[in-house]
Amino acid sequence: MEEDCCATQLIYGDGEFNSSGLDRFVKEVKLAECGLSYAVVAIMGPQSSGKSTLLNHLFHTKFREMDAYSGRSQTTKGIWIAKCVGIEPCTIAMDLEGTDGRERGEDDTTFEKQSALFALAVSDIVLINMWCHDIGREQAANKPLLKTVFQVMMRLFSPRKTTLLFVIRDKTKTPFEYLEPVLREDIQKIWDGVPKPQAHKSTPFSDFFSVEVVALSSYEEEEKFKEEVAQLRQRFFHSISPGGLAGDRRGVVPATGFSFSAQQIWKVIKENKDLDLPAHKVMVATVRCEEIANQKSNQLVYDEDWLALKEAVQTGPVQGFGIRLSSILGTYLSEYDMEAVYFDEGVRNAKRQLLESKALDFVYPAYTTMLGHLRSKALEDFKVRLEQSLNKGGEFASSVRTSSQSSMLEFDKGCADAAIQQADWDGSRVREKLKRDIDAHASSVRSAKLSELKINYEKQLSASLTGPVEALLETGGKDTWTSIRKLLNHETEVAVSEFSAAVAGFELDKDTSTKMNQNLRDYARNVVEKKAQEEAGNIMIHMKDRFSTVFNYDSDSMPRVWTEKEDIRSITKDARSASLKLLSVMAAIRMESKPDNIEKLLFSSLMDGTVTVSSSQDRRVAASTYPLASSTWEEVSSKDTLITPVQCKSLWRQFKAETEYSVTQAISAQEAHKQSNNWWPPLWTILVMIVLGFNEIILLITNPLYLVVLFVAFLISTALWVQMGIARVFQHGIQLSGILSIVSRFLPTVMDLLRKLAEKSQGNPAPEAPRRPVSVASQSHRNETPLPNTVSCSIPESTVSSNMSSSDGGVEYSSPPLRQRRPTNVQEVEPS
Repeated sequence: MEEDCCATQLIYGDGEFNSSGLDRFVKEVKLAECGLSYAVVAIMGPQSSGKSTLLNHLFHTKFREMDAYSGRSQTTKGIWIAKCVGIEPCTIAMDLEGTDGRERGEDDTTFEKQSALFALAVSDIVLINMWCHDIGREQAANKPLLKTVFQVMMRLFSPRKTTLLFVIRDKTKTPFEYLEPVLREDIQKIWDGVPKPQAHKSTPFSDFFSVEVVALSSYEEEEKFKEEVAQLRQRFFHSISPGGLAGDRRGVVPATGFSFSAQQIWKVIKENKDLDLPAHKVMVATVRCEEIANQKSNQLVYDEDWLALKEAVQTGPVQGFGIRLSSILGTYLSEYDMEAVYFDEGVRNAKRQLLESKALDFVYPAYTTMLGHLRSKALEDFKVRLEQSLNKGGEFASSVRTSSQSSMLEFDKGCADAAIQQADWDGSRVREKLKRDIDAHASSVRSAKLSELKINYEKQLSASLTGPVEALLETGGKDTWTSIRKLLNHETEVAVSEFSAAVAGFELDKDTSTKMNQNLRDYARNVVEKKAQEEAGNIMIHMKDRFSTVFNYDSDSMPRVWTEKEDIRSITKDARSASLKLLSVMAAIRMESKPDNIEKLLFSSLMDGTVTVSSSQDRRVAASTYPLASSTWEEVSSKDTLITPVQCKSLWRQFKAETEYSVTQAISAQEAHKQSNNWWPPLWTILVMIVLGFNEIILLITNPLYLVVLFVAFLISTALWVQMGIARVFQHGIQLSGILSIVSRFLPTVMDLLRKLAEKSQGNPAPEAPRRPVSVASQSHRNETPLPNTVSCSIPESTVSSNMSSSDGGVEYSSPPLRQRRPTNVQEVEPS
């Protein structure tokens, strides 16, 4: 499928720009995808000189051509563009309206100049179509037009390298080598005669234009013409590559911005008044000075140095920012002065002030960004310096002063470097904000460091107090709280002394230092109080552990063997006294060395005396006379009370109920020990049995058969005795549960013995099954003591079993320690 050139009218004959048509053209030819890899070729020359025909043959476009048989007249109106078919990279052809046309007349040459200037500004290659026989003529060779275009272009646009390709049509017999030097000489003369700005006084023509000359045969010689055009077409392939027709072009607009760039260029050309000078001097000055000022302002916006500086300052502080920005602003202000020097002085100065004010407003955000970076950098440097100083062991206050002074000095130097000559901007507000930020960070670090020190010393106090206090409370001795007070005072003074030395470098005021030391002392006391409260919450466990230790172990920490020699009553009293002593120690916090009667009151009420209340009236009387019928202790404040008197009474009831079983088990074990040592009947009973059974004994001796039967019966009975573990079942005496167990297992045991005998008689003994241990009846049927409902807490019932040990003298019994219980939360209740 043949590629479409998409010919579109870009500018109408009346000068109106077809922006929608250009956007549609860019979309159809996919120009936006080309990036910088595209070229623009324009052609200009006299009317009816074959420009459109040349473009159509050269680029396979479809521009409208003149019909020679219909007469010579204007064919192309305005400016048309089309895509060059088959040319790589993408090349845009621009067909301009011919000059010297009779349709516009001799006086209306404005559009011709504007279109020529537009072509030079937009195109990379400009084809200047001219007849061979017109070389050397002033008007036919477009010399005046080129002169005007050269002059205005340097003032209106940034200089760019454009290739001027002069196409000599209908070449004659005059050798091409003679025509080309003449044409180049004419072009150089035009350039030398054009007035130039001061900056380009000595700039050679080759810095702006590259000149190429080519000659083509007459179109009447069709074959030769097409052959020469085909050769010329090859030169447009890769024209923007190095060595190509436009290989040294500059200032290329990206393809995505081509449409906008063309519109803006045409707009500036249309609005340029230099080509039609107004009569009024002031009006000229006003318009031109404003245009020049806007031009310089716009150039500042897109200035490469400014853009680079702006981009650099977005990422961080820029060294020499003020000097570079002052230089950029000074350059554009100087250019304004040079270009507006011949205009009215008043208008010129007023517009200069506006330009300077606008430029300063434009660059001020970059200046504030620079100050922001300086502030951030100074703040970060302060943080780094402070951290490094503290890591090296420096004192906090002196480190803050040194780091702050260094950072502020660095910021002041940066502000001086960022100042510009054209403005007197003040950075005091940013400096004040930096000072506030430094103070805030220093305060934050100080708080963090003090908090860290406080936490460390609190952990030190907690570690040095928790364990010893717990051990002292569990001991429950007479001097427990005295030892705790000594421990607290010693550890607190050590911690406070070390803490005061550690915070000396912070230079805290006296009130703050005193307050922090007092907080540390309060924390130490709070640790002791919390530990005491925690242990008081587990008082029932500690009491039962103390009871178990004293009750089940002797003075050598050996388990007690409940023989006849042990005085269970005395041991029980000692164990309960030890537990009650522990209760009295944990009943209240004694951080002051004030005497109290808690221990004496508990012993007199719970160990020595008993109170019996039978009626509700008696209970009311007892509430006022009974020492434990109260929620507070005498001489002990409520905040120091851990266990109230009422709770102590309830705990003691619960304690006695839960330890009663251990005492009962000890008594049972002692009785069982007595029975195990008296297995044989008394001697007189044996003598009576011999006397009364004398005849039976003689009968057994004289009749061996009876003796054999008796022996077999003895063997069977012995086997049943061992197999059923009767001795273990009745080790605590004959009980109904033991008898029921023996009866239920008698028949299975007999069957098992008979099966084993049958297997042995057949010579195929079966492997012996593992024997299941026999549970003692007293272990499976225990009487649990109900707990009194006086303390609102949940404590599991204690189950204690007796352990049996063998010795040479028989079976001995000992009681194991009580089972550990969960912490009990004691609550105050009214006495019942």
